[in-house]
Amino acid sequence: MRSIIETYEVASGRVREVLAVDGRIEAPNWAPLGDWLLVNGEGRLFRVPLAKLALEPVETGAAVKCNNDHGISPDGATIILSSHHEGEGSQVYVMPVFGGEPVKVSPEAPSWWHGVSPDGKVLTYVAARGGARVIDVYTLVPGQAETRLTLGEGHCDGPEFSADGSRIYYNCDRTGHAQIWVMNADGSRQRQLFEDGFVNWFPHPSPDGRHLVYLAYPPGTTGHPADLPVALVLCDPEGANRRRVREFIGGQGTINVPCWAPDGSAFAYVRYEP
Repeated sequence: MRSIIETYEVASGRVREVLAVDGRIEAPNWAPLGDWLLVNGEGRLFRVPLAKLALEPVETGAAVKCNNDHGISPDGATIILSSHHEGEGSQVYVMPVFGGEPVKVSPEAPSWWHGVSPDGKVLTYVAARGGARVIDVYTLVPGQAETRLTLGEGHCDGPEFSADGSRIYYNCDRTGHAQIWVMNADGSRQRQLFEDGFVNWFPHPSPDGRHLVYLAYPPGTTGHPADLPVALVLCDPEGANRRRVREFIGGQGTINVPCWAPDGSAFAYVRYEP
């Protein structure tokens, strides 16, 4: 397996290869100052400085089973990560951006982080509670009780706040297969943005509020597996003007988490060469 981290510039359509490595690297986040990416691989986190293209390990203390649900706080001070090193399933942790011992913030397992409000105060993630198999969207102010926003209507995933923090985008299969949904940040007014035959996951609104990018699987795909022919689709925040801007082998690991440059001019992703 070979992993190729690339960026796509929205205005020009220019694709830039950032780094190609042997093995599986996943889920690039763009740091708030725009100077490095955060990725994961083999249970660990890595920094990729854009001025020095290499994988630099991030010290994560006891969290040595990190998955691809990680990110960086808007102020650039904190890494938010998901890891299952405690043996109870994935949980959400925070730690200093340059490394340290992670502090657990999720109340239960399993929990997978996906987004943070623009002011950095509220986390959004997906979780299963009470032994249920269904995955729902939650929000959490660390130190307070979590709030459940979806109520078992289908498998939900990939929640992320809009640029102004008023809404949360996510994907859900409640109408048959995974499609892109949006709701108010308090869980009200849940609605599907559009309907098509593709299996659509992981919507990411741009920081400038102008665009949405998401991952489209072939019709009939179950879940969000790796190593399938997929497309990255760019559209406006209401789902109109959809266009497939990149097609390659990918899926799991391509854009699981926030991936936009801080000015909204480009986004990062990973494609794979099996």
